[in-house]
Amino acid sequence: MEKTIAQPLIRGGAFLVKETELDTVFTPEETNEEQEMIRQMTREFVNNESKVRGHLLEAQVELMEKAGELGLLGAHIPEQYGGMGLDTNTNTIIGEEIGKGGGSFNTTFAAHTGIGMLPILYFGTEEQKQKYLPRLASGEWKASYCLTEPGSGSDALSAKTRADLSEDGDHYKINGQKMWISNAGFADLMIVFAQVGGNQFTGFLVEAKTPGISLGAEEKKMGIKGSSTRQVFFENVLVPVANVLGEIGKGHLIAFNTLNVGRFKLGNMAMGGAKQAVTVSVQYANERVQFKHPISYFGAIQHKLAQQAIQVFALESAIYRVSNLLQQQKDHLLDQGESIEQSMLKAAEEYAIECACIKVAGSEYLDFVVDESVQIHGGYGYSEEYAPAMAYRDQRINRIYEGTNEINRMLMVNMLMKRAMNGAIDMVGPAWEVQKELTRMPGMQKPEGKFGLEQKALGDYKKLALMVLGAAAKQQMDGQLDLKNEQEILMNGADLLIDIFMAESLLLRLQKLDITDRYKLPEVYDAILQVFFYDLNARLAKNASDALCSFASGDLLKTFLLGVKRFTAYPPVNIKEQRRIIAGHLIKENKYSL
Repeated sequence: MEKTIAQPLIRGGAFLVKETELDTVFTPEETNEEQEMIRQMTREFVNNESKVRGHLLEAQVELMEKAGELGLLGAHIPEQYGGMGLDTNTNTIIGEEIGKGGGSFNTTFAAHTGIGMLPILYFGTEEQKQKYLPRLASGEWKASYCLTEPGSGSDALSAKTRADLSEDGDHYKINGQKMWISNAGFADLMIVFAQVGGNQFTGFLVEAKTPGISLGAEEKKMGIKGSSTRQVFFENVLVPVANVLGEIGKGHLIAFNTLNVGRFKLGNMAMGGAKQAVTVSVQYANERVQFKHPISYFGAIQHKLAQQAIQVFALESAIYRVSNLLQQQKDHLLDQGESIEQSMLKAAEEYAIECACIKVAGSEYLDFVVDESVQIHGGYGYSEEYAPAMAYRDQRINRIYEGTNEINRMLMVNMLMKRAMNGAIDMVGPAWEVQKELTRMPGMQKPEGKFGLEQKALGDYKKLALMVLGAAAKQQMDGQLDLKNEQEILMNGADLLIDIFMAESLLLRLQKLDITDRYKLPEVYDAILQVFFYDLNARLAKNASDALCSFASGDLLKTFLLGVKRFTAYPPVNIKEQRRIIAGHLIKENKYSL
């Protein structure tokens, strides 16, 4: 009998056209006792180890081995391969706490546990998994991921590194060069991508001590100076055929599918780093006295503190929402008989759009938070003796690796369009309804209920995105537009998707807190929600207008711009007072405590 694969509770990307049920949402307030124990263990490791020495290159190996002893390197790996087999939400907690420790060790940890281990788990043979994963999970071995080359970055498939089968058929001979390879200086195992015969992109498991491998000097980087980043050279490196990872010519499946989880993990660790940066900002603002007052007394500083906290709270809401979607889909697939490895892989593939959202939002929200932390510190923020300077340098790489934010933006829109075209998501019907609504007078019914205004606004924001994306898709089908050559429009569309996903995640979290009697800070939560939607309203209007003006004209453009005005009608808010409420809570607690 043919196996039926369970459909997810909501398809990836379908948040734009469907309402999300609260039972699919996990909030940080719902953690159980075991998860909090693991959080505390991870936090102690971060406070005692990675915060103290994680910025030092010479400390990376020892820190990784200590993390391995605690089980942190294998928390996501099934027990049969030496891991702990913890659920996705618990692993998200671990990633958040690791993210608070600093960029250099974060990079080492993420490169090892993500792109270093997951390709083996997802695509390795049973023999490969048994041989390598226990060593990697314990920290005995460290992993690196060799994809980028001097001439191939975002265009990874244009790699020139070659792998040629030996005459006896026992080995592949690899020749080529890789660059920007994290953990290269101390890696024991390298996942290497090469062109078999010059044209079949393929993954290999290459042990670092294999003759013919040499390393360049440590790169002199802007930030994450304590992480190892080196070029790797391969000269007639013989790799057994048993060490081919996956299938010949299908290395792209490894590279791209592994990045889905990598993007989520990056955004999650960025969120942890952002929380830490807010705490540093608040504590300094409370300590620094000017004009006979702590600078936290002044409105300009309170504005900054509040904006930092709003972005972190919204990001955290989205991250744990996606974490739970990944866990629920993994459970669905396990129930249908899929292996744990394939369940994890397919869950991440299903929510690739959401993972890209988390990567972009996480890296850019952290960017904002750290920049404001420098500003709050003033001249001290520019000094290497204070925390913000290192954080400012370290965070900048997040917008570049795991796929640049520009690539991620274009990917998420392209994936959404493809899913709409193949019927996985019904966007045509909702988009057509929006077009018809534009010809009718707007309704006058007032929103009701505690979150009525935000629910209505969110529904309108989704209509706005459907109007823009639907119009662009129609022009492409009519031959008037080629979106492949209109990256600016794709970027506008992606920003609409990201903002809508973040807003909905924030709203869902607060709705769930409300119905579960966890709405403990009503004034603060209300203020966060209102300021976020108020700010969002203007961003959405601008991105929609920018996109529409790029391809529409005349009466059609006028109609669309009237639609923009109709669908971005969130009411005015006294954001000064609302931000002061949020900042006041932070100042009183002397840390990020939401």
